[in-house]
Amino acid sequence: MMKCGGLSQAQNAHAKIQEICDTVKSQAEQKTGNTYDVFVAKTYTSQVVAGTNYFIKVHVGGEDYVHIRVFQSLPHVGTGPELADIRESKRHDDAIEYF
Repeated sequence: MMKCGGLSQAQNAHAKIQEICDTVKSQAEQKTGNTYDVFVAKTYTSQVVAGTNYFIKVHVGGEDYVHIRVFQSLPHVGTGPELADIRESKRHDDAIEYF
């Protein structure tokens, strides 16, 4: 069981995490000024706050990855996932850390 406020263990991404990535892809492109032909979630951790922060390792082509932090509010708020931050120039071996 995950402790409120702490990061979960890294897990392999699944369909829900990929859906979150698909939703925030245009936000990531706007923030970085890049266009991503590939935007595939690989692994993620999460943090329960007043909603959930997802820290996701995303393959963006070749040997390149980005780490994104996405905030998903609680269901009663009725808003979708929002890109909170992004870290570029990541590699496959880079651990997902809080940022």
